[in-house]
Amino acid sequence: MSSLQGKVAVITGGSRGLGRAMAVALASEGASVALVARDRAKLAESAGAVEQAGGKASLHVADVAVEADVLALEKEIAARYGKVHILINNAGINLRKTITEFTLEEWNGVVNTNLTSVFLMCRAFVPHMKGNGYGRIINMTSIMSHVSIPGRTAYSSTKTALLGLTRALALELAGDGVTVVGISPGPFGTEMNTALMNNAELNAQFLSKIPVGRWGKVEEIGALARFICSEEAGFITGTDILIDGGWTAQ
Repeated sequence: MSSLQGKVAVITGGSRGLGRAMAVALASEGASVALVARDRAKLAESAGAVEQAGGKASLHVADVAVEADVLALEKEIAARYGKVHILINNAGINLRKTITEFTLEEWNGVVNTNLTSVFLMCRAFVPHMKGNGYGRIINMTSIMSHVSIPGRTAYSSTKTALLGLTRALALELAGDGVTVVGISPGPFGTEMNTALMNNAELNAQFLSKIPVGRWGKVEEIGALARFICSEEAGFITGTDILIDGGWTAQ
């Protein structure tokens, strides 16, 4: 019997990268996965990856930064699955600009996608988890919750705030058997970082800051998410797990 058999996981930003990798990892342990994103075609690719791993996935098109979309999403998923046991808040964007280059609209876009969406999703799906003795919320924070570099004012601000939300929500839910954990990835080979990886100079600069000397593999995030969702990880809550090849140890 797979360890997540009978569990339902909702994953935002499930159309690519880390979201897709976590979906595959959880589905391989028996979870049914509801993939959420704005791009249906990309969601279909993720669903295909889940099915190739022997799992089951459903596609849900929504903008999780929009309240009406999240309310409709909760009803749609509840109608299909009943209760949700696992929520992974993975949707996020990163605009690399100096603070004087940001428009207010751009700033609010980063805040809404990276932070407000997590509030909306947690408000919608936390009631699913209460009273069951088990629940898992994973918030995808970042090493930029702990350190930063120039051009990351909006991204670092939202990810640091998300770390605070993770701690506070963990305390709210500790008595319900629901854990809330942050995962702080370092540089991973995802579509968000393609431009950096394809720029020889910038790529070399990043690699020089990673003690293990390589970009992270998305499957490594999947394995960590799978463990956090297991019964064995039930004593881990209100904290943040760095998976960064040693970046923040320097």
